[in-house]
Amino acid sequence: MIPRNQPRDQPEKNFTDPLQLLQYLELDTEQSPFSENAMESFRFKVPAAFAQKMQPGKADDPLLLQVFPAPEELNRHKDYQNDPLAEARFLSQPGLLQKYHGRALLLVTPSCAIHCRYCFRRHYPYEDKGHSQTQLENNIRLIEQDSSISEVILSGGDPLSLSDTRLEHLFEQLQAIKHLQRIRIHSRYPVVEPERVTTALLNTLKQSRLQVVMILHINHAHEIGVDNQHVFRQLQDHNILLFNQSVLLKGINDSPQALADLSERLIQNHIIPYYLHMLDKVHGSAHFEISEHTALGIYKQLRSQLPGYMLPRLVREIPDASAKMPL
Repeated sequence: MIPRNQPRDQPEKNFTDPLQLLQYLELDTEQSPFSENAMESFRFKVPAAFAQKMQPGKADDPLLLQVFPAPEELNRHKDYQNDPLAEARFLSQPGLLQKYHGRALLLVTPSCAIHCRYCFRRHYPYEDKGHSQTQLENNIRLIEQDSSISEVILSGGDPLSLSDTRLEHLFEQLQAIKHLQRIRIHSRYPVVEPERVTTALLNTLKQSRLQVVMILHINHAHEIGVDNQHVFRQLQDHNILLFNQSVLLKGINDSPQALADLSERLIQNHIIPYYLHMLDKVHGSAHFEISEHTALGIYKQLRSQLPGYMLPRLVREIPDASAKMPL
């Protein structure tokens, strides 16, 4: 059993300056050096609720390492690129990705609650305006014309960055398409900024004729605390299916025990461990990489510790593959 996070005084606002976060955590730049140049291409943003779960005085805190702009981000590696999943090739139109059969992914916003330094879309060209209202309306019409699509995936950015009003309108448009059966939402908001899950949002999700599935992005057991446990229950009480996908990250969750602890916490909160992703090789993230050989060794030990229903699938996403590929 992992102890619940102990409550601490919560700062009044989000952190957009690494120095302010270090001060809050009683750390200095000698313990946690950061790169201002790294923030020029991918700015720093950490919700107060997520920072509250970090451990003061601990420079290698697994939550801090996910979001801190390290100098290593400036290093360049030949196998890394700006678009590691070649998403540009699968864009039917700006903001509409069609890669897998029966599914269409809508990029509805460039905004996120938190900027994770390993994000595979950290260099995505959001300036193409694929998320604009005009383009979004056009993409919805394209989905309506393609009866092979049964599921729409809302992504971004984080789709819950949209206001309750805009999300309600988006749901109205999608549920009017007769051949759609499901909406899938990929979001970090219930994890890192649980106050975003409002009564209006819950009502929009519950009242939809479409089945709503939410994929949470939780990498470490410490990300689950009293505040978001309450939100998970609210979502489940409104008939939302919750799954989780993680990324295997060096220094953060690259041990059988850390991953087993995460699965235990997920199951305790009725969240299904779904995927454990190998790192997507995006520029700026190489310091998080775990080799395939090491990953398989960790996974073998994890499999020996957990019952099958608690074991996420270890996968890698390959640009031209018809599905995520198990290792």
